[in-house]
Amino acid sequence: MGLEQILRALHHRNYRLFFGGQSISLMGTWMQRIAMSWLVYRLTNSALLLGVVGFVGQLPIFLVSPFAGVLADKLNRHRLLVATQTLAMMQAFALTLLVLTGAIAVWHVVCLGIFLGFVDAFDLPIRQSFVVEMIEKREDLGNAIALNSSMVNGARLVGPSLAGILIASVGEGMCFFLNGLSYLAVIASLLAMKINPRKMETERTDILKDLKEGFTYAFGFMPIRSVLLLITLVSLMGMPHTVLMPVFARDILHGDSHTLGFLMGASGTGALVGAFYLASRGKVAGLEKWNALAAAIFGIGLIAFSLSRFFWVSLFLMSVTGFGMIVQHASGNTVLQTVVDEDKRGRTMSLFAMAFRGVAPFGSLLAGGLASKIGAPNTLIIGGASCILGALVFASKLRKWPDLSSRRFDLSSRNTS
Repeated sequence: MGLEQILRALHHRNYRLFFGGQSISLMGTWMQRIAMSWLVYRLTNSALLLGVVGFVGQLPIFLVSPFAGVLADKLNRHRLLVATQTLAMMQAFALTLLVLTGAIAVWHVVCLGIFLGFVDAFDLPIRQSFVVEMIEKREDLGNAIALNSSMVNGARLVGPSLAGILIASVGEGMCFFLNGLSYLAVIASLLAMKINPRKMETERTDILKDLKEGFTYAFGFMPIRSVLLLITLVSLMGMPHTVLMPVFARDILHGDSHTLGFLMGASGTGALVGAFYLASRGKVAGLEKWNALAAAIFGIGLIAFSLSRFFWVSLFLMSVTGFGMIVQHASGNTVLQTVVDEDKRGRTMSLFAMAFRGVAPFGSLLAGGLASKIGAPNTLIIGGASCILGALVFASKLRKWPDLSSRRFDLSSRNTS
């Protein structure tokens, strides 16, 4: 498979602009995530508080995303994205000021984390549903989604490593400052786009009816329902392993911020490999099987990582978890974006945001609480086993799925069994 095939979505000008700007911004985002985790653990030495901070920072995504999905179906997604990115930039600069002046306290991190959570609650479903507006050829949509994942995880590979170096040399404040600057790139790319206005319904104004319609639509069609439920399980039980990484880096592998950066970077490497594999695929059919297989790979990787006490072995196993995590996430995203009706796209992707990121705060709180009682390794074993079980249940339902190669489905095929 040639490089041109893998990068074919970049032939679209708007997506090319988005890819460039977002790539820079996401490196800053990953730097900030690592810096915030390290800052909280440095200030508190508490695995439980790591979970609490993760919980309150992502809870708004669970509460607000469905309403954001309605707005994504009714309003101009392009303008909404410019607004959310600007607000996120302001949050990063506020953190910078507090850290560099020495005034930072845990409650500041909590409050600013909540603020960013509300911004993300709107940004995620809007950004996911906006991808289709940047791609003129619908057959390139799956490739664009896979490239989005490669972009996120390329940044995940570079950002944590830079964060580890910066934290050790100049402190967390520089990570927050560089993240704030990085938002200028994505804002500039959005403003440079030429977007053809999409046809939008303006008659209905009852947001609760629109919300109910979205839930009924998504959970009434088995492929959408199955993908959302598996992503929810993986996000609840598996994804919170990231909030425990400072514990593994410092207390189990006996390292420092550099160790944390390398662990997260290894996960990003595996995820990047998975994203490029998906980008090289030319069809959607078969992704439903990868959705189950990747969830199982992720669970196995978590269990093995929890048992490792050797740095290089842990790096390899983190790359395995990264591969499984991103393939499960991106394949599910592609299936959803392929089968969904355009007038329900925003609301369906808001449910995807809830499943992927919205339930994660509950997982973070659960992981932090369990780790304080039974230890971080045992917590990951429970999470990994749950992911494997979910993958098996998902796989058992695949024989009832319609043929994804048809790309569109008649209403009669949308069985609710």
